[in-house]
Amino acid sequence: MTNSISIQKAVDNFKTLIEDSIISGGEVAKQAMIRSSRPILNLHEAVKSELIKAGVSEDFIFPPLDSRKPELKLAGSRKQKNQDVCVVPDHDKSKEILAEGLLQDVVDEFGEKFTERTISINVRSQISSIQKNFDTLYERTTSEAINLHDRCPKICMGEVYMIAVPEYDDRAIRESKIVFKKTSQSLVLKYIKSFQAINNRKGVEKNFYKYEKVCLLIVDFSKSPAKIYNTNAELIEDGLLLGDSPVDISELSWSKFIPELLKAYTERFNK
Repeated sequence: MTNSISIQKAVDNFKTLIEDSIISGGEVAKQAMIRSSRPILNLHEAVKSELIKAGVSEDFIFPPLDSRKPELKLAGSRKQKNQDVCVVPDHDKSKEILAEGLLQDVVDEFGEKFTERTISINVRSQISSIQKNFDTLYERTTSEAINLHDRCPKICMGEVYMIAVPEYDDRAIRESKIVFKKTSQSLVLKYIKSFQAINNRKGVEKNFYKYEKVCLLIVDFSKSPAKIYNTNAELIEDGLLLGDSPVDISELSWSKFIPELLKAYTERFNK
């Protein structure tokens, strides 16, 4: 697996691309870099690398390792959407014409059975305006799960969500400077509580807004190399979380993400 990439290398590459763009051209260059998807694609590759390390055949991963295409455009109850990383089942696609709802008469290239046995993983990041954009982005995250689970209640879904803590300062970015805002403990707590609430979906009858497994990557990009927080103790030590906080970041850690997502799939389909 010559093209594999660790999560540490992925976030360091992300940091380099973002910060080089800020220094070279401020907000305009940063936005152009984000639109190019080059930074976030490092996280996609880290997800694929972890899947392969866990024993998933490269032939079942889409897009393939070190490639941006093809993404699978899966149909839910409300919309069709390209998925960032998928593990496909070992059986044939079966084209369907959807019969009801917003997608009535739309062609689904894969079919319901193929879709429900696909593992869908989406990857997102937020490195500035973390408080301001929280509600919109959180609602978007849950709506993606609802869309697919509503049509295919058995589908196993994973979510990797990376936030910069401390976050980049928007005003400084406009001046082509790398500056970080003061961290809010309450904001860190809010993110952990919110993503715990949509983690570890069990059963197939309800809780369509949840994911079978969520990874919340809390990353300090002010450090070199970037620091990934895996435990409450690490967050408390750096003053990002109070000692008596009723949350546990380890349940959302990178190390548990792929193993527990694959375990959920195995238990659901007895494979």
